[in-house]
Amino acid sequence: MSEAPAVPRSDAQLDLKSLAAEVVARATKAGATDAEAVVSEGDEFSVSVRMGEVETLQESGARGLGLRVFAGKRSASASTSDLTPDGIEQLVSGAMALAHVTEEDAFAGLPDEADFGQLEGDLHLYFDDVYSLSGAERIDHARRAEAAAMAFDPRITNSQGGHFDAATGRKVLANSRGFLGEYRSSYCGISAAPLAMDPNGAMQRDFWSSSARRLADLESPESIGQEAARRALRRLGARRVPTQRVPIVFAPEVARSLIGHLFEAASGDSIWRSASFLAGQLGEIIAAPTITIVDDHTMLLPTGVGGFGTSPFDGEGLPTRRTVVVENGVLQTYLLNTYTARKLQMRSTGNATRGLAGSPGIGSGNLYLVPGTQTPEEILAEIPAGFYVTSLMGFGANMVTGDYSRGASGLWIENGELTHAVEEVTIAGNLREIFRNITSIGNDLVFRSSAACPTLRVDGMTVAGA
Repeated sequence: MSEAPAVPRSDAQLDLKSLAAEVVARATKAGATDAEAVVSEGDEFSVSVRMGEVETLQESGARGLGLRVFAGKRSASASTSDLTPDGIEQLVSGAMALAHVTEEDAFAGLPDEADFGQLEGDLHLYFDDVYSLSGAERIDHARRAEAAAMAFDPRITNSQGGHFDAATGRKVLANSRGFLGEYRSSYCGISAAPLAMDPNGAMQRDFWSSSARRLADLESPESIGQEAARRALRRLGARRVPTQRVPIVFAPEVARSLIGHLFEAASGDSIWRSASFLAGQLGEIIAAPTITIVDDHTMLLPTGVGGFGTSPFDGEGLPTRRTVVVENGVLQTYLLNTYTARKLQMRSTGNATRGLAGSPGIGSGNLYLVPGTQTPEEILAEIPAGFYVTSLMGFGANMVTGDYSRGASGLWIENGELTHAVEEVTIAGNLREIFRNITSIGNDLVFRSSAACPTLRVDGMTVAGA
């Protein structure tokens, strides 16, 4: 296969800020009482190597334009990738035609002018070095990750590949109430997914990865491959355990799903629909007193780089902020965009998200549970028998009732030590009780994505197995 050239890093000839402002002006001229335009552009590179050979190689770039218009309390949205004058004209006329046939909504509309704004200064979201490697060097990174996994142990006999990805993006938001903002972002990642085989021929797979906004912060391919191999090997000999109630320890990579469930339950969409077990719980104790959960859209990581959830403004043009969602076990706020805030007679928390099409949604920034002081080893040492969960399957979390049941695999804890691997079991409980029964919090908080959580011990859950 021929080598893919590196993406050239030149500034776009098209002035996206002027384009966004022009589209808003066209919409208001066409009769919109308010309008909002979002323009995005980006490029991506991805390579997958399996058993040393390039399996897939993709390189792409795209631009798109989205428009939301209001005709009084009626609204509609449309999007296009055709940025020619004719394409923009069709976008505006199409959106206006839709707006006139939709139902009125008393809560629809842009935020108040006084609420708009954005963080000033460099949030360190964009770095050119993600494209500093040549095509051959990117492929080599993927090969090195897989090769390190394959060389780690003779029981690593196969692979689902090594991967390297890089991407950059730019977003512009403009509206008829005077807001105009933009920011750029970058990303790179590397991963490996080896397969291990035991003497009986049974195979187990696991993976590990590293991602960063700049290449300089990416972990080495060798360390990724070796960690992926170690994780695959520890799954060998996995078996079911009898059904029982024991302490469950969530490894960081799965513990973050718990705070994701809490974010969903605290989302304004769930609250105003009364489709959440947290409805009516503001100011109430919903978790153990050691639990503090923060949603921070302004965060810089210890490396001085902006987090994956950092941005200068939200999807509606409101300045981003740091929001304490749960403090010492007490629910402090719901997470809102302008629409849900109006529904609940509250104020937006700057959590609006915006794609090219549709109305704004609600999303998190850098969502994390504040770490404790215990090491993971100290947490395990206190457990005579329990289950250390490293992988979850399925989507068994009911936001209305809080009922929680998911397939799980991991390692059995015996006398404070990790022993044999466990698979084909289910862990079950209720999110109301799970957060109240968190009895230990690790000190190992690391941001590998926009959501992060340290090691957590939860008591009172059931492991359903043999």
